[in-house]
Amino acid sequence: MYEKGMKTVSESRAESTHALRYPDINGQGRLFGGRLLEWIDEIAGVAAMRHAGMNVATVSIEHLEFKKPAYLNDTLVMVANVTHVGRTSIEVRVDTYLEDLKTGMRRSINRAFLTEVCIDENEKPVPVPYGLKIETVSEQARWEGAEKRIAIRKQAQREGF
Repeated sequence: MYEKGMKTVSESRAESTHALRYPDINGQGRLFGGRLLEWIDEIAGVAAMRHAGMNVATVSIEHLEFKKPAYLNDTLVMVANVTHVGRTSIEVRVDTYLEDLKTGMRRSINRAFLTEVCIDENEKPVPVPYGLKIETVSEQARWEGAEKRIAIRKQAQREGF
């Protein structure tokens, strides 16, 4: 089924759809950021678990970018793709869109990058069993972007940030 030791981005991809309801809306009439963050964390975990075939834990969420608001009765579509695989970690990019149900057009409202770590039954980090097979130019660009984010994170840690 899988090339030995590798999985593709498409094999790990996860997508979910949400119709925004009153419990999802904040006091200003927009989608509550905490609810969106919950959904982002959940779908990133699904994509990472699909890739690894095992449990994962979220260790960081970075570059969480709120571009546009969403409102009651909007249809939200979330797409999670693995962008990078390290020794024990998997980076997942989650894009959130508003979908126009009449036209099917999607408008980006949010993007986030999450780092998930594979864990064993004792919740200790373990190696990711599969590498990431890059198949397209855009997947290669996302991998290279992840490498830059990792380098920036390591530099910030060295400097105490």
